Amino acid sequence: MLSDILIRPIVTEKSAAQLLGDNDYAFEVGLDANKIQIKKAIESYFGVKVDNVRTLVVRGKVKRHGRHYGKRRNWKKAYVTLSEGHSLNIYDV
Repeated sequence: MLSDILIRPIVTEKSAAQLLGDNDYAFEVGLDANKIQIKKAIESYFGVKVDNVRTLVVRGKVKRHGRHYGKRRNWKKAYVTLSEGHSLNIYDV
């Protein structure tokens, strides 16, 4: 299902600064999603042509609340490069 693969676009100053090209975008994706599923989901949802997908798993931080420790969940990030001539308007508010 598409909602299990694409969770949300990551629209932060840090993600925009890390991505060098104009056709690069960052998304939070499901932990079980692979690069092929991510590519097909973005192409079908946004109607664009995807050139490259890079993924990484962001490990959850250990946090403390009083004397108790807990751990945030792990999540997966995908950097998507679109083909020339394609763009997304996720940064417009």
